[in-house]
Amino acid sequence: MADSDLSFAGIQHRKAPTRNAASDAQDVAATVAEVLAAVRAQGDGAVRAYARKFDQSDLDTFEVSMAQREAAVAALDPQTRADTEFAIANVRAFAEAQRATMLPLEVEIRPGVHLGHRIIPLERVGCYVPGGRYPLLSAPIMTIVPARVAGVEEIIACLPPNAHEAMVAGCHLSGADRIFRIGGAQAIAAMAYGTETVPRVDKIVGPGNAFVNEAKRQVFGPIGIDQLAGPSEIYTLADSTGDAETIATDLLAQAEHDVRTRVGLITTDAALADRVIAEVARQLGALETAATASVAWQDYGEIAVAEDEAAMLAYSDHIAAEHLQVHTADPQATAKKLRHYGSLFIGELASVVYSDKCCGTNHTLPTMAAGRYTGGLWVGAYVKVATHQWMEPEGVRAVAPPAVRQSRSEGLDGHRRAAQLRLDRLQDG
Repeated sequence: MADSDLSFAGIQHRKAPTRNAASDAQDVAATVAEVLAAVRAQGDGAVRAYARKFDQSDLDTFEVSMAQREAAVAALDPQTRADTEFAIANVRAFAEAQRATMLPLEVEIRPGVHLGHRIIPLERVGCYVPGGRYPLLSAPIMTIVPARVAGVEEIIACLPPNAHEAMVAGCHLSGADRIFRIGGAQAIAAMAYGTETVPRVDKIVGPGNAFVNEAKRQVFGPIGIDQLAGPSEIYTLADSTGDAETIATDLLAQAEHDVRTRVGLITTDAALADRVIAEVARQLGALETAATASVAWQDYGEIAVAEDEAAMLAYSDHIAAEHLQVHTADPQATAKKLRHYGSLFIGELASVVYSDKCCGTNHTLPTMAAGRYTGGLWVGAYVKVATHQWMEPEGVRAVAPPAVRQSRSEGLDGHRRAAQLRLDRLQDG
């Protein structure tokens, strides 16, 4: 946390973070640059060497065959498969509704001047699917399903060699065209540059560890990326109506992701703040994942008391949390006053875990205050909005004279000639 966060106007801390997630990020730039350069130059050979070095994997073939994909699906517990397909259906339905809001445009802004845009799906996308300590079955759904809805021609999925077989099944059910068991920075390099077996993609999406994140940063430019994701975050805004048990439960649910997860409460009620602190301590005593969650709470947990609603809202917008829950007497009204967040959870019934898993919104969201300028992953991330224009004679007569004058004033004689040529031919014709 920045020092300025601890002295924000109208905010007093009952519990302040003791560490800063941004500055705690490991400096991995040099290692990643080495991996990228090697894969770019040596292709599959370098990928195989790094798989041995980082994943203790010695696969002869990276790509998961169709038979292996089908076997992974067949091995799923029936309820797990049903729950996975439930999540896929919800994510697909929401993505389809979002896609329906993106329309082509044709407009004649003045007589003879026709402008417009097309919505063009990307040709090939790479989806990085993290392995993690547990099989995160929602991860492939969130990146692959929206790409399929958007109309991407080919979807490539990469996941670590040691990822659970259920993750392969998730990639298959979500609609991946090809699946590769390649993890880490070498997976990003393979998708960005292409190898003998992995095709080069146009954009890479999906979260990962610090090495994956840094690799995405370094390949960005010729290759598009969705965003640079830091450790997960959850904040809750609450007034005196907030329930301490519910808030503590939600904070710890997110804290179990990683020891660097940032969790917090911003409230106008000091008594609630104290109750949440006590409740977190109580729940940690019985939480199976307390070894992780307790470290996140100790190092990055924050309980802030705001002097009034205005200060609470201002501090929330300053933080721009990845997941932002609103537990107030009128949560819909409070939500309308907020501007900066990754995804908003309005009212006590809207737990972050529902979005993380299966309710339909995407869980790939901006962190580290990136919510101040961007939203999360969505179907629109897989298309281009590309403009076009065409002219009729009367349009040329309208736009050519100012274009000629502007080109002349800028000293661009070639521009002036191109604009004048069409006008002269219309006048001569």
